[in-house]
Amino acid sequence: MSGKEHKYINTAFETNWIAPLGPNVDEFEKEIAHYVGVNEAVALSSGTAAIHLALLLLDVGKGDKVFCSSLTFIASANPIIYQGAEPVFIDSEPDTWNMSPQALERAFEEAFRDGALPKAVIVVNLYGQSAKMEEISTICNQYGVPIIEDAAESLGALYKGEASGTFGKFGIFSFNGNKIITTSGGGMLVSNDREALQRARFLATQARDTAVHYQHSQIGFNYRLSNILAGIGRAQLEVLDERIAARRAIFQRYYHELSDYPGFTFMPELFDTFSNRWLTALTINENEAGISVADILNTLSEENIEARPVWKPLHLQPVFKGGKYYPHNDKESVSETLFNNGLCLPSGSNMTEEDINTVIHHIKQTVNKRKERVDMFRS
Repeated sequence: MSGKEHKYINTAFETNWIAPLGPNVDEFEKEIAHYVGVNEAVALSSGTAAIHLALLLLDVGKGDKVFCSSLTFIASANPIIYQGAEPVFIDSEPDTWNMSPQALERAFEEAFRDGALPKAVIVVNLYGQSAKMEEISTICNQYGVPIIEDAAESLGALYKGEASGTFGKFGIFSFNGNKIITTSGGGMLVSNDREALQRARFLATQARDTAVHYQHSQIGFNYRLSNILAGIGRAQLEVLDERIAARRAIFQRYYHELSDYPGFTFMPELFDTFSNRWLTALTINENEAGISVADILNTLSEENIEARPVWKPLHLQPVFKGGKYYPHNDKESVSETLFNNGLCLPSGSNMTEEDINTVIHHIKQTVNKRKERVDMFRS
């Protein structure tokens, strides 16, 4: 927490705006819309709810196809299933670790030949880094298919000077407890289409018709953010730029200390983009480094330090077994390589210098111990 949250929470209590909706919700929506530069925003209970509503607004339904990034958390694809549609998974590319325009183009060409174009494309901005939105947008526009930009992890990131989350028909942000700013749980749907977002508000409040009594002509959802949680979000938004600066500084420290090790390659930042570095991520080539991701994870775990592999690609998840998948090219599945060799390091904005030094120390110690054992064996 930033320490500024009490002001907004106390106001909600003092004015008795405890129930969902209220002044904090209204202001949080305006503040997010202003920050990223869109016409309007709708505060919701989660980023997943925002993706679900975006699919509903695009009339995605049973039997439809939706192209989706494979290297991401399952929440990006689950709402496709909610709608009875079929997710088609698109591989990553090396420059951003995000959706491969090459793979996307092949998927579109095949879908066009089959007369089965997708209803939407969900592009994920992984770990705070924007995808190649110019290339992806060009392909989608060619076929007239709208983009849902899942910017759950990339609030505050930029692509060619424009805010992440603003390149699609709809943009998605998450304020889950692990995100760069949090409302404990929450999300935001953003768009320049005010009419569509008004419908999103209607659907998100149980689709209640305009009437004195409770009347419903269609199925809705309980997806709105509460006034208290929106107050937390407002306070968090005030320190977002500080959080981004802290995350980028943490990344630079890791990079400075570890990038010279053989086999260590950090997640790149595409030219003319600005990542919020939500998580510091790298790959470790075991043949070059002499250690594996598992070695690092085990060492850190023994010291009660949490680190994780990168996301397991969705096309490899048991629940999506048999799903259609388009790799980056015929010889390379980038998302699988990243999963097998990828590592996410502790990156919290409130990490102290001592915290960072501790993580770096144990990683270096693991590398050096393995090197000493190899040298002894060879001698």
